[in-house]
Amino acid sequence: MILERSVALVGRPNVGKSRIFNRLVGRRVAIVHDMPGVTRDLAAEMVNDDFQLMDTGGIGIKPEMTPEMIHDATEEQVDFAIQAAALVLFVVDGAEGLTNVDVELADKLRRYGKETLLVVNKIDVGSASENVQEFFSLGIEGTHRVSAEHGTGFSSLIEHIYNKLGPKPPQPKKAEGPRRTRICLAGKPNVGKSSLGNRLLNNERLIVSEVAGTTRDAIGADLDYELDADNTLHFHLVDTAGLKPKRKLGSSLDYFSSLRSEEAIRRSDIVFLVLDAMTGVQKHDKKLAGEILEAGVGLVMVVNKWDLALEAFRRDPPPGYDSERDFRKGFMDAVREELFFLPDSPVIFTSAKDNYHVTDIMKQAAAVSATLNMELPTGKINSLLKKMIEKKPPKLSRGKRFKIYYAVQTGNRPFRIRLFCNSEERFDDNYRRYLQTGFQKEFRLSGCPIRFELVGKPGQQREMSITEYRKQAQRGKGKGKRK
Repeated sequence: MILERSVALVGRPNVGKSRIFNRLVGRRVAIVHDMPGVTRDLAAEMVNDDFQLMDTGGIGIKPEMTPEMIHDATEEQVDFAIQAAALVLFVVDGAEGLTNVDVELADKLRRYGKETLLVVNKIDVGSASENVQEFFSLGIEGTHRVSAEHGTGFSSLIEHIYNKLGPKPPQPKKAEGPRRTRICLAGKPNVGKSSLGNRLLNNERLIVSEVAGTTRDAIGADLDYELDADNTLHFHLVDTAGLKPKRKLGSSLDYFSSLRSEEAIRRSDIVFLVLDAMTGVQKHDKKLAGEILEAGVGLVMVVNKWDLALEAFRRDPPPGYDSERDFRKGFMDAVREELFFLPDSPVIFTSAKDNYHVTDIMKQAAAVSATLNMELPTGKINSLLKKMIEKKPPKLSRGKRFKIYYAVQTGNRPFRIRLFCNSEERFDDNYRRYLQTGFQKEFRLSGCPIRFELVGKPGQQREMSITEYRKQAQRGKGKGKRK
């Protein structure tokens, strides 16, 4: 099936497809690197809200460049893009000249009968002007000379793309649909994020491999999940490259992949931190959990490869565990103990391989998303704070205690609670965590972060009345909402 107004970038590795993709889209989306075979998954973005541009993994990746299974999966995605696209941009390297792989690919495009434009990249290199003549032998009409590095030749290329696609048909005005909840799978390399993503999408949209570090870019896809006959959940799922500790970022490519994943986390509503059931919580998992918490997004923990953990339990049950149920509870308690600083986040046990409880991810996403939209009654907020302060008063600091006069919710995603207090400096981290835990339990904010915004005592050194605090709070309520 051909997707209307879709354009595919196709070419052998390292000819500059990702740079061209970024130029046409107008921002840095695809990771650019001189290493052949960097682009592996299929990335797609809208250009000027007019046509969809697809960036494919390099055709002709050889076994010595990348594992064979990644090579095969990349080839399949390229074939899909060629078949689906209304127009193909065949990218070649003007600096290197015509190669056998270019000739083979041109033959392949002819067999598909695809409308094709030849894009000769790297014309800024001295030898390119002589090499361009070689590409005429491919018999492709509409040759465009560009430099993705310097932006040369793109005005003409874009104009030719529009001419080939024709005018955009008028679009019927659509009723605004429900806002999609952005969910993200994050974790160390090789914990099964792409496998879980494939299970959720019910197709091979994402390349899956047992080789650590396969996914380099953050790849997104819309996902509609039917909770029941009358309730469909709307999500945008992002699968990220495996995040590595900074000291293990062996190349600039790893560094930029890590930045892209961190950006995907910050832009998400809910992040699913995928843990390996066979290794448990490790040092880097803790660091990543802290970064997710700092981003102020919802957080759910997913223990993947639970099938392997159960097999190990059945072979040699650890002392003190009489059943699989006990073992699971013990594992959950251990996870919560290691990640004690998280906001009472739910824990899901899954196996992407066996498709075990994978749909629980969607159910938890719906639950956390609904919770993130809650408006907490101001009266209950202040009542809870009064009760907690009476139960455990703040410690004395220079002879005085931290006092809260009034509180109000000012935003969601994350929950923001403005505290009108006597002194911001006296609010220490231990007491902050104490109040956060109380809010989590009282309002059932499982997996949802809470941030306190402190407003110190007014300069006129007098105690304002509750009415005055309420008026001041109302003036600031609703400002700075993330969503």
